[in-house]
Amino acid sequence: MSILSWILVGLVAGILAKALMPGRDPGGCIVTMLIGIAGALVGGFLVGLFVRGDLITGFNIPTILVATLGAIVLLLLYRLLFQRGTSTG
Repeated sequence: MSILSWILVGLVAGILAKALMPGRDPGGCIVTMLIGIAGALVGGFLVGLFVRGDLITGFNIPTILVATLGAIVLLLLYRLLFQRGTSTG
């Protein structure tokens, strides 16, 4: 995939991941794209462990789904690692 395809897939995946996991996450469009691009890599790795073949082949539905899955995993990890304490005392 070209760099433009990675950016487009990353933007779409980041937006979908944030839509599926609403919450107060810092960052705007650039951070959303970076999470989505990294999510594509993570999702591709995770799916590659279980499925033979290359699912990340271009700007298509399977690629966006895999990238979104990876972005959701990254958002979950981010929230677990950097969750602010909610003390009531």
